[in-house]
Amino acid sequence: MTCTRFGYRAMLAASVLAIGTASSAWAQSMNDVQRVAKERGLSTADLLAAAKTFTPTGKIDEYLIFSSGGHSGQVFVIGVPSMRLLRTIAVFTPEPWQGWGYGVGNEILAEGNVNGKENLWGDTHHPALSETNGDYDGEWLFVNDKANARIAVIDLRDFETKQIIKNPLFINDHGGTFVTPNTDYVFETAQYNVPWGAEYAPIEDYNDSYRGAVTMWKFDRKKGRIDKSKSFAIELPPYWHDIADAGKLVSDGYFFLNSINTELATGGIEDKKPPFEAGVSKNATDYLHIINWKKAEKIFQAGNTTMIEGFPVISLETSIAEGLIYLTPEPRSPHGSDVAPKGDFIVVSGKLDPHTTIYSFAKIQKAIANKDFSGTDDYGLSILNFDSVMEAQVEVGLGPLHTQFGPDGYAYTSLFLDSAVARWTLGGSYGKGTPEPDWTLVQKTPVHYNIGHLGAAEGDTVSPDGKYLVAFNKWSVDRFFHTGPLLPQNFQLLDISEQGTEMPVIYDMPIGNGEPHYAQIVKADKIKPWSVYPEIGWDPMTQAVDPWAPRPGTERVERKADGTVEIYMTAVRSHFNPERITIKQGDKVIWRITNTERAVDATHGFAVPQYNINLSLEPGETAKFEFVADIAGTFPYYCTEFCSALHLEMMGYFLVEPKD
Repeated sequence: MTCTRFGYRAMLAASVLAIGTASSAWAQSMNDVQRVAKERGLSTADLLAAAKTFTPTGKIDEYLIFSSGGHSGQVFVIGVPSMRLLRTIAVFTPEPWQGWGYGVGNEILAEGNVNGKENLWGDTHHPALSETNGDYDGEWLFVNDKANARIAVIDLRDFETKQIIKNPLFINDHGGTFVTPNTDYVFETAQYNVPWGAEYAPIEDYNDSYRGAVTMWKFDRKKGRIDKSKSFAIELPPYWHDIADAGKLVSDGYFFLNSINTELATGGIEDKKPPFEAGVSKNATDYLHIINWKKAEKIFQAGNTTMIEGFPVISLETSIAEGLIYLTPEPRSPHGSDVAPKGDFIVVSGKLDPHTTIYSFAKIQKAIANKDFSGTDDYGLSILNFDSVMEAQVEVGLGPLHTQFGPDGYAYTSLFLDSAVARWTLGGSYGKGTPEPDWTLVQKTPVHYNIGHLGAAEGDTVSPDGKYLVAFNKWSVDRFFHTGPLLPQNFQLLDISEQGTEMPVIYDMPIGNGEPHYAQIVKADKIKPWSVYPEIGWDPMTQAVDPWAPRPGTERVERKADGTVEIYMTAVRSHFNPERITIKQGDKVIWRITNTERAVDATHGFAVPQYNINLSLEPGETAKFEFVADIAGTFPYYCTEFCSALHLEMMGYFLVEPKD
């Protein structure tokens, strides 16, 4: 194998990082690197990619990806550049390792019940990190459930879900979750519109009875919860509303929302009418919605709303009268709506147009002030003249979807049909740092295959990092071993650290869960997680010490006059206290357990067979669960975590005497 100077450096880096250093117990040479590379058929580029991504044991990743878990209903945490899966955060779906829904978290999952019916599945789509002044602050994470129009709040001190909210107005969402620059609000938009509250109305009444909406959920950072009493919604026409983004810096106070199906198509393929895929794509353009959320907040606070399904809604009539919403044409079937780092441009990509279209916020403001309209839509909303607000168009390729940004005046757009990532230059003041002319396509890198979203390091913020970009591909086809007909999707890591045309794929990561959708990438040092809970007896649901938490010396079993049995238990390596509990069939059981450990990673599990109980108790944590002992018998309970050499001995007996 020949070795150029560039190749030699790459192999040297790979030998140092991937195989070992000169101080290893057995020395390695460049000949060994060349031999292994030849045996495995590795190129110089392969070795360089390995050197860029290999992360030795004990070394921490520079960035973290917070990715939607798709049909798992959860969130994935992945390190960059290693692309190692670090954690699954349990959100909308029970998850046994964390005990989520198997004794703890049941009340929070119940908050997401749909019309009183238990719903234990979610389709997570768009995670959003909390922001301060338009930058990720590493404190909170939000994610939506497209299937059921629900929002979850996750505390990044312990990576656990604290709240789930069901939207009362609509049945599913897609334009969510997105945050305002200081996380005042988390907004969520309906996608497939229905009558308010998903009440029945004939499809023939679509134009009159079906409605869209955007919900502005007020976030109380001190409490770490969405405050429903300070939240409101804005009525929209029954177009299908898609991706949104909040303005920042010069455009702070606005958000920008795409729509499709301005045709108001209602399908009907079974009656030989055009199917939705054709019916919603007939118009040459759709509408970008430009919404002044700060003005909307004042309208809500003044009480100028209508109560619908018990929720305050700003009506279309009020929005028109107050100049709250404006429309402008956008390429048909748009998907991405992305605000540039300075807030001065909004980039929109239409799936059926090979261009990205860039709108100027300054021109939008001027057009509004001058009432530069080309008419109104069927619902009375004013349409800004497209030529007056459009700044530029860049031909990037086939099937453009979403755009992220770098620190150097570059933008990156996913191309679904081309299976590629396009790099192009932003104009205006951004162009000063790049040698290419303004608004110019620079490079396209093939990915595998059919990319949807993409994420750049801090690429949604006022200060993007560049360096890494991840393509979230919908197919993998020939990339990995076929695990039957259901194939993994593929996250591919691209190195975008070099300006110009170099933008190679340096890692493939199969995702063994269905349809992970979008992600945000944050500097790892912005996240400040706890290693152990602050005090013994800590309740993660309240993030405070539980005064009822069992402590050493207080372990006991108490029988109340009403037949309730209260159990106060502690867990420490390598025993539970008490170890034998006898109750009667039919007793109501309230069981409290505290892990009294203070050592890092000294987690204890707790499982009771047949009773569907399985907990994870991290150091210092206390948990309470309740059930009725309706099954008589002998049930060993045990620690499910391998916590010590005497792990197998950490058990006890739960004895339920038969009624008779």
